[in-house]
Amino acid sequence: MAMAVAQHHHRESSIDKHLDSSGKYVRYTAEQVEALERVYIECPKPSSLRRQQLIRDCPILANIEPKQIKVWFQNRRCREKQRKEASRLQTVNRKLTAMNKLLMEENDRLQKQVSQLVCENGYMKQQLHTLQPSAATTDASCDPVVSSSTTQQSMRDANSPAGFLSIAEETLAEFLSKATGTAVDWVQMPGMKPGPDSVGIFAISQSCSGVAARACGLVSLEPTKIAEILKDRPSWFRDCRSLEVFTMFPAGNGGTIELVYTQTYAPTTLAPARDFWTLRYTTTLENGSLVVCERSLSGSGTGPNAAAAAQFVRAEMRPSGYLIRPCEGGGSIIHIVDHLNLEAWSVPEVLRPLYESSKVVAQKMTIAALRYIRQIAQETSGEVVYGLGRQPAVLRTFSQRLSRGFNDAVNGFNDDGWSVLNCDGAEDVIIAVSSTKNFSGTSNPASSLTFLGGILCAKASMLLQNIPPAVLVRFLREHRSEWADFNVDAYSAASLKSGSYAYPGMRPTRFTGNQTIMSLGHTIEHQEMLEVIRLEGHSLAQEDAFASRDVHLLQLCSGIDENAVGACSELIFAPIDEMFPDDAPLLPSGFRIIPLDSKPGDKKDSMTGSQTLDLTSGFEVGPTTNGARDAVSCHSARSVLTIAFQFPFDSSLQDNVAIMARQYIRSVISSVQRVAMAISPSGINPAVGSKLSPGSPEALTLANWICCSYSYYLGAELLRSDSLIGESVLKHLWHHQDAILCCSLKSVPVFIFANQAGLDMLETTLVALQDITLDKIFDESGRKALFADFAKLMQQGFAYLPAGICMSTMGRHVSFEQAIAWKVLAEEDNSVHCLAFSFVNWSFV
Repeated sequence: MAMAVAQHHHRESSIDKHLDSSGKYVRYTAEQVEALERVYIECPKPSSLRRQQLIRDCPILANIEPKQIKVWFQNRRCREKQRKEASRLQTVNRKLTAMNKLLMEENDRLQKQVSQLVCENGYMKQQLHTLQPSAATTDASCDPVVSSSTTQQSMRDANSPAGFLSIAEETLAEFLSKATGTAVDWVQMPGMKPGPDSVGIFAISQSCSGVAARACGLVSLEPTKIAEILKDRPSWFRDCRSLEVFTMFPAGNGGTIELVYTQTYAPTTLAPARDFWTLRYTTTLENGSLVVCERSLSGSGTGPNAAAAAQFVRAEMRPSGYLIRPCEGGGSIIHIVDHLNLEAWSVPEVLRPLYESSKVVAQKMTIAALRYIRQIAQETSGEVVYGLGRQPAVLRTFSQRLSRGFNDAVNGFNDDGWSVLNCDGAEDVIIAVSSTKNFSGTSNPASSLTFLGGILCAKASMLLQNIPPAVLVRFLREHRSEWADFNVDAYSAASLKSGSYAYPGMRPTRFTGNQTIMSLGHTIEHQEMLEVIRLEGHSLAQEDAFASRDVHLLQLCSGIDENAVGACSELIFAPIDEMFPDDAPLLPSGFRIIPLDSKPGDKKDSMTGSQTLDLTSGFEVGPTTNGARDAVSCHSARSVLTIAFQFPFDSSLQDNVAIMARQYIRSVISSVQRVAMAISPSGINPAVGSKLSPGSPEALTLANWICCSYSYYLGAELLRSDSLIGESVLKHLWHHQDAILCCSLKSVPVFIFANQAGLDMLETTLVALQDITLDKIFDESGRKALFADFAKLMQQGFAYLPAGICMSTMGRHVSFEQAIAWKVLAEEDNSVHCLAFSFVNWSFV
């Protein structure tokens, strides 16, 4: 009772006294305060008519002036904001405290590493000084790693639970020495600087056997929940095809030991996939930390199907795992270590950087795991909002199904029913067929695609030189009409929707050019976007000319940020129904571009041939000849492009669809090569022998014509730099601050060249530029000014256009202070080759 009275007095002192508009305190009764609270909770908006009605209908509030009630609500709102801010600051303070603890531990680890290096350095100096035969050995007191002989002995004894427990304890010790000790010489991950907005602290191995990566960060989830998510590797590791636990038994100390068989996808069509046979140990340490550690076992362990396992190369997992420590006030600090030997000997030499790079392991596994955990934590707290009413778990499932379906198509495993058609090793495009795989990705038989005659996949891989993967994928996403055939998209969509197998061309449709991108959701750092694409089309048949033939695609796009550190860039899509259900069947197709890091010693010869080299012909596993090595090592910025397209077909039309698919994939490859040539940083370099358009001179020649003609007609130099010769003319013209464009002299002038500023102004590329006519970029007044001065331009060779407005290809208005137009003369015959325009001081309105 005394406590209740005390609480009541505290409430009176803190709630029922409020300043009115004149600065005086007003005292309210407890009943009045309760009535005001009810009104505030029901109608928190100040301008609500409902609030005014509730105040008028409450007799107990009748004696209070409206101004005093208004001041009470204002104070109430201020106190609520203060409480929210205080709660937010407390949460931020807990996170900063945990992060500070993590940084202190990292600093302590680095100090230990320095001490170890000093110890090893002193020992080596002593050995060199005394010239003892034992100089090749290392000081055991400075090396916490368990010797390989001990490990091998324990592996041989793994024929009983006691033997497995011994291996598990050794795995735990080695894992902890990597996660928090100095067993591996860790260096900071390039491009991943720790900071307030960073996901965590990332490091890769500098010099150790195999490839290794480490991450540590703060996550707002409980340790048991984190362990449950991470142990379900197929849910977050996109390269994981399957994970099966064969045996599980208690370890005797509260932990569990599992024997696990894991299959992973190959990222390209040029190398076999990997599998692992491992022991996984889950236990709790004395300090309350939860540990999940894992390592490879010797022995066959081939999984449920020995024939299927024959398609895999057995890789080795060195002691790896997760150390999860609870934080005060909620959340966890997590340490992740991945240490693998991916058996790089089994892949072509050009692809070995993918299998010998710790950076790739960090990007694909370690960083992906931490980001996925953080994504789940933010979705759980309600911080992430998605479009079109879809739940986060549903959208994650769609993303996983798109990625898995594309990986299945690239790998073509026999146990999925895939078989290769007529592949003699010389074909650049591989055609595979499957008639048994259920492509729905769900357990609902009504949504499966097993009723189809089959699925045909056309796939290929090739090497790209000096093409930023993010730039290429971004272009493919935004300019689908540059490489895709709308009739093929319509065929696939119609086949999946109705089960009909009309051959493409029997009901021809026309793409209107309108592509609408509707976002569904993205990851917290925008590495991955899920969206719906609507392509507008109309039938060309007379009887249904007004019928809509729109095509809808569910699309997954990742790796389009040039500044982000990513393992690869992908564009994966699948036709869907306009109102697609959560269990809609998906048949993914798309592109994957993986950068190849240069290894020390790679040759940096200049390019003399095409920018793309076919990898599908003549590649053999093992050592390559010097000629092949020189061919693929001629440029430092290399990447591997893998393309896979899937088509449903009826058994009676298999041959027709196979011919169509092979032709289509070759057409797509040709388009991608053309696009890559244009958007490459060296795409206008005359060394590659590229033409700007059919009938046009090389870029360097045209650049000289533009500058010489400008000087001839206007009596001034277009480029301010003196003594420009050779390729420097093209370089300075390309980077000129004014937008410079050239158009043809046809009846409908079409642009044939633009410098970087010109492309930026029109928001287009060199490839798409050739579809833009001169009249399309000016508004009505601009066209009138151009037509008025056109006769003067052709007579005297140049003209000045007044300030005005033009339009970009994206519909945005662009203002310019002045435009200069002049005739570009060909040097050999002094004829007019084209017209050039220079837009001075342009900017988007």
